[in-house]
Amino acid sequence: MTVATKNKFPYRYDEVGSLLRPEALKQARTDFNHDKISAAAFHQVEDEQVQRIINKQVELGFKAVTDGEFRRSWWHLDFFAGLNGAHFFEPDKGFVFHGLETRKGGIKITDKLTYNPDHPFFTDFKKFKAAVPASVVAKQTIPSPSVFFPNEAAEIYDQHYHDFDAFLADLITAYQKSIQHFYDLGCRYLQIDDTSWGMWASFSKGTINPDLKPLCEAAVKAINAIADTKPADLTLTMHVCRGNYASTWAGAGAYDPVADYLAALHIDGFFLEYDDERSGGFEPLAKIAANGRHQRIVLGLVTSKKPELEEQALLEKRLKDASQYVPLADLCLSPQCGFASTEEGNHLTEDEQWAKLELVRDTAKKVWPEA
Repeated sequence: MTVATKNKFPYRYDEVGSLLRPEALKQARTDFNHDKISAAAFHQVEDEQVQRIINKQVELGFKAVTDGEFRRSWWHLDFFAGLNGAHFFEPDKGFVFHGLETRKGGIKITDKLTYNPDHPFFTDFKKFKAAVPASVVAKQTIPSPSVFFPNEAAEIYDQHYHDFDAFLADLITAYQKSIQHFYDLGCRYLQIDDTSWGMWASFSKGTINPDLKPLCEAAVKAINAIADTKPADLTLTMHVCRGNYASTWAGAGAYDPVADYLAALHIDGFFLEYDDERSGGFEPLAKIAANGRHQRIVLGLVTSKKPELEEQALLEKRLKDASQYVPLADLCLSPQCGFASTEEGNHLTEDEQWAKLELVRDTAKKVWPEA
């Protein structure tokens, strides 16, 4: 990875990934699922709505844009189900969030996990990149491999592997080949979304729960195996999430228990949630800053869960506070998460969503005039 590339991504103001699905898209998906419209008609609506939100992000001045994850229902399960050997199913219960249970969804591993050259995400990315102006970067998001670790807490069920090391080796290979395929299609900015670190921190007090250490070590091994074999000019970042469903959350806890593991990752940048007290203080960032990699840390200070706008002065102050632990030159700003990790979306309007992104842009331009 060249210095120029590392200094380029993430941008000073960036967007995590998902955006609110418009009613036209939701209705088209419902109609398609009930055989009321053809696949061609449904995809035409998808194409139109993806182009619309690309245009809006460009209009707002974002230098990297996403497709809003409009072509998927779940932020993670759709990708996993596209791998050979994995299949989507509906378990008896949904994921447990603060105050509610989500829609039901899970993954069964029914055969050896392998890279799927016909994964639907590849077709989606080709269409997405073709719709993005040449002066703007098409940012792709996929779930982190650690989210796929078979464990009851993640509601992901293992019906094939009886040896975790064999599972991990196959998962790493599937990811390495998938990421190379994205690169061959023109992707130069890829983000892995990871709820594992946030939840593992939630299950720990001060230091990591000893029972979770093997999973943490396996996650570092998997992510580094991907980072160390990716093309040099592909920027790889990671968003650490504590759950995002219909404006609710799943985990709460500071980054302290997992900070050493995060600092050991060979990625190019982090998107870290810091929109409320659930995330704790900025002190753990010092461990990442001390690893010598000069990874950009994108602070998610603007919540995507509520419509109320944060005070710009407070955002500026919090960036200044964080700069005690990470040089301001290595910091960036974003919303704390996407606006619709699943197609249901958070409880705010599209106009309120754009206002949040405008606030991120305007604050970043004030803090970093060159942004």
